[in-house]
Amino acid sequence: MEIKYSRIIQGCMTWGKWGKQLSTNQMIDLMNHCLDQGITTFDHADIYGDYSTEEDFGYAFAKANIARESIQLISKCGIQYMGEARPELKVKHYQYDADYIVWSAERSLRLLQTEYLDLFLLHRPSPLMEAAEVAKAFEQLRLQGKVRTFGVSNFTSSQIDLIKSAAEVSANQVEFSLTQHSAMHDGSLDHMKINNVRAMSWSPLGSVFREDTEQTQRIKKALVPLCEKYNATQDQLLLAWILTHPSAVHPVIGTTSPARITNAAKAVAIELDKEDWFLLLVASQGHKVP
Repeated sequence: MEIKYSRIIQGCMTWGKWGKQLSTNQMIDLMNHCLDQGITTFDHADIYGDYSTEEDFGYAFAKANIARESIQLISKCGIQYMGEARPELKVKHYQYDADYIVWSAERSLRLLQTEYLDLFLLHRPSPLMEAAEVAKAFEQLRLQGKVRTFGVSNFTSSQIDLIKSAAEVSANQVEFSLTQHSAMHDGSLDHMKINNVRAMSWSPLGSVFREDTEQTQRIKKALVPLCEKYNATQDQLLLAWILTHPSAVHPVIGTTSPARITNAAKAVAIELDKEDWFLLLVASQGHKVP
């Protein structure tokens, strides 16, 4: 099944306990603001907010009077996170047996107050995962109409191939930004494009606004004339750099600021010149391309 996701995806990790702790009304307002900007895809994971943010979002969504078919919901499973919600855990680890995957998907459905997920991801690869177990869970969830498409997150090309040997993989969320672009060099984005696996990037602004390093200083200096040239903000140009890549990456933004969400949505319309794209890459790398 082909799902049409918004070009910019709204990440919800910081909507709850792990971030701004938005109230129900604030969440409703932010959902509607996203929709007003053409951002219709919302990204979750079971562990966000120590397993609490899906429930907070679901409660708000149920009160928001937003048609379910007008949005796309993504969630993830598999990380066994050692927090207050699961004090019995001895060590952080991953779990991907069929029963657990199904149980986790059904839990996300219940908390998000929806009858189906548009995309369900294995959050991080496990050395112990078995493709047959994953396939068994995916097929059950698909046949029951609980999940429309399936994918992975933070998987290498070979790990995708392992799962694809038995099950569908329609998307992969990886870290990709101007300051962390290894996926562009190690074959990950090429592999996704060749195998029709939709690429999504978490932390798309990278460390540009979080760290003061030689790299981020070079990038900010390079952005100054480009902001004037394209009549754009720095964060818009960082997203435009990602959006220019031919693998058609969907950035997953993490901000809860309405203004920055609006900026992100407008970045889709920016068409970077090829030389400007490489200018930013060179600024990031600190050396010219070979």
